[in-house]
Amino acid sequence: MGKSKAKKKVTFKEFLASKDIKVSAKTYFVDAMGGMAQGLFASLLIGTILSTIGKYLGMVQVPAIERLAHFISQAGSLASAVTGAAIGVGIAAALKAPMLVMACAAIVGQFANAYPGKPYAAGPLGVFFAVIVAVEFGKIVSKETKVDILVTPIVSLGCGFLTGYLLCPPIAIAMNWLGTFINEATKLHPFLMGIVISVVVGVILTLPISSAAICASIGIAGIAGGAALAGCCAQMVGFAVASYRENKWGGIVSQGLGTSMLQMPNIVTHPQIWIPATLASAITGPMATMIFKLECTGVYAGMGTCGLTGPIGCFTAMSKSGTLNGWAWLGMFCICLFTPAVLSLLFSEIMRKFGWIKPGYMKLQG
Repeated sequence: MGKSKAKKKVTFKEFLASKDIKVSAKTYFVDAMGGMAQGLFASLLIGTILSTIGKYLGMVQVPAIERLAHFISQAGSLASAVTGAAIGVGIAAALKAPMLVMACAAIVGQFANAYPGKPYAAGPLGVFFAVIVAVEFGKIVSKETKVDILVTPIVSLGCGFLTGYLLCPPIAIAMNWLGTFINEATKLHPFLMGIVISVVVGVILTLPISSAAICASIGIAGIAGGAALAGCCAQMVGFAVASYRENKWGGIVSQGLGTSMLQMPNIVTHPQIWIPATLASAITGPMATMIFKLECTGVYAGMGTCGLTGPIGCFTAMSKSGTLNGWAWLGMFCICLFTPAVLSLLFSEIMRKFGWIKPGYMKLQG
């Protein structure tokens, strides 16, 4: 009998590949952050919308409607309460985690979102780091032993909790400081900060990372949130209108109510198409902070016109602060829709006339 072939040694890189672990910037800062955004939308965002609907529906003093309003408010509160778990599941799904690891990710996410507690919690950014570590180490040991049902949760939860214990306190302090700095600086210098915040957050919205998650993490609020909302709306409405020749009404809906991220393949090829919407955001940002003094908070500020959640967040924030009036309504219309549409169309037509933007440059793929 011939000698049996020696078992081929598996390299560490091959082992990671077999576990579907791809260590790259795209994996963690595009895919995982996208999953983070999905979790935020499904929990905090929807929860806040439901709570707002329940609040105003409850003003109708009819017993049946009041009961419905109470139920909707409760549902919204409970959805918001599991934000950490929802983000954890979103990240785990983006990283293609096995079911058992995904369940652990929900627990780690809920822990990291609230840790270390008062006066600050790490929030979504703390969840982001803790869950990534929990998921990747959980995937490494998943189905490697006969007692997988015990080993995988112990390793995944242990690594996630340890990461949260070490990173969440400094993250909480840093995010609180950064949010406070941005919010206060915008009050002191509304013109300059209006431009900076609007342009930066708008650009982030169009990039394949989550502007909503970033805004939620730093706790952006007040007129700084209004500037962020202006930038996001300028990108979405701007691209929708500027690309109407190529994409017609389908493009208006997919970009204006969906996401300007759809233009990223075209931006990579022809980066100049980003100019009209970005110039519009540089104008609407200070308009929001100085003329209309629009306010927005957290995740809403980074949503733009996606499902009209940005304007809803502006309405909610200004209702709470008692600044919702006719001028504010006019401001929401001008900043979220009319002005970015007119400016982006104007700038894009000028660029088309000079041949800087040619037919087909903004044609959506697929």
